[in-house]
This record gives sequence, structure tokens and C-alpha cells, in this order.
Amino acid sequence: MFISGFYGKLPYTVLARIFGGYTMSAVARFDLTMDVEEKDIVSRAAALTGTTMAAFVRTAAKEKARELLDRESRITMTTQDFQAFTTALNEAFVPNAALQKALDLAHEVRRV
Repeated sequence: MFISGFYGKLPYTVLARIFGGYTMSAVARFDLTMDVEEKDIVSRAAALTGTTMAAFVRTAAKEKARELLDRESRITMTTQDFQAFTTALNEAFVPNAALQKALDLAHEVRRV
């Protein structure tokens, strides 16, 4: 077969372009051990939603993970902290003495 001559030589994305959009999706496995009570609870909940146990667990885990990642990517400030933060952003920047010295030296350096 013609494709076999390319095996291991071209990335799949190139083959996809050559052979009309054939795409492959990556699948990762995750094994989970549950006790009987946990499995029964998940099984009953999956049945109530009309889905498989695997789909139910995958959906629940993804929702929880997104919720956690969303919460951890936010910064919570008190009103006083927020006021100080916005004031600092809105005021003109004034470098301290050490930074000003470094800036002055950088302007003196001739760049190649």
C-alpha cells in the first residue's frame, strides 16, 4: 500500500493533508479502582442521567477539574487591596534609585 512507504517518516498531520483530511485523535487511558459502594453510587447516578459509568465519571471529573482550575486562576482581594492595586496601576511609574541607575547605564551601552 502507498501509505506504508511513509510510515515513521512523516508526521500524521502531513499525511492528513496528503490523504484528504484523515485525522487521528489521541486517547489516554486512566484506570480507576472503586469499592462496591462507590461503584453502586456511580452506577445509579449514571443510570439516572442516561449515560455510561465511564461517561458519567469522565464528565464529573472534567467539571470538577475545570471548577478547581478556574477558582485557582483568580485573585481575590479585599476592597482595600483592590483600591491600592488600581491606584498603583493608574499612577505614573517612578523608578527607584537602583533601577534608574540601571536604566541610565543601559542607555549608555552601545548596541551592536
